[in-house]
Amino acid sequence: MTGITMNKTQLTRSGRTLAVLTATSSAILGLPAGMPSAAAAPCPDVEVVFARGTNEPPGVGDTGQAFVNSLRTRLGDRSLGVYAVNYPASLDFPTAADGVIDASSHAQNMAANCPATEMVLGGYSQGAAVIGYITSDAVPAGYIPPPGITGPMPAGVADHVAAVALFGRPSNDFLTRFGAPPITIGHLYKDKTADGDPICSVDGNDSGAHVLYASDGMDSQAVDFALRHLDKTWR
Repeated sequence: MTGITMNKTQLTRSGRTLAVLTATSSAILGLPAGMPSAAAAPCPDVEVVFARGTNEPPGVGDTGQAFVNSLRTRLGDRSLGVYAVNYPASLDFPTAADGVIDASSHAQNMAANCPATEMVLGGYSQGAAVIGYITSDAVPAGYIPPPGITGPMPAGVADHVAAVALFGRPSNDFLTRFGAPPITIGHLYKDKTADGDPICSVDGNDSGAHVLYASDGMDSQAVDFALRHLDKTWR
């Protein structure tokens, strides 16, 4: 979400203010293509890049797995790859920057090394914030990026992203409570992003709905959305 080295200690152990600032800045910025990535070979027709929610074990999480399973059954003979964004997904929210860096790096590597693969970016809860940040067009006013961060992901990466599915993205009102910057979906991704959640909206307070994506049909609706956009790329 070549030639850039991020010091993880600077992200997580230099005091909450610096950590939040670093997480904030990293979260809206891309890293150049060429950094190591776990992209599988051969290149799949479609790849889901998914960031799990807070306190879910490593992998794509329950919501991500339901989304992947539903998409897989509807892709026909098209091959599907899955990449689980590598980050702590813990209550130490500034470490979400690790996920932003990993997701951004992986997306850029896939665009460069598997140009025919159509990516579907997705995330749940904290993971939805991770993915939301990597679509951003610019650094929010007032936030200074750390040294070595050059800006948003290259515009060309968006050509390789068919759809973005955000489950339970924290609202900007919610994010401000933790000193995090607002999430603004970039103009290259806005029309292909499915987004929304009661608990994280400004007026929402339905914690039950927030944990039911894997069973209430919302994952299937997101798959419908993704497939409509994937089909456009194969016309």
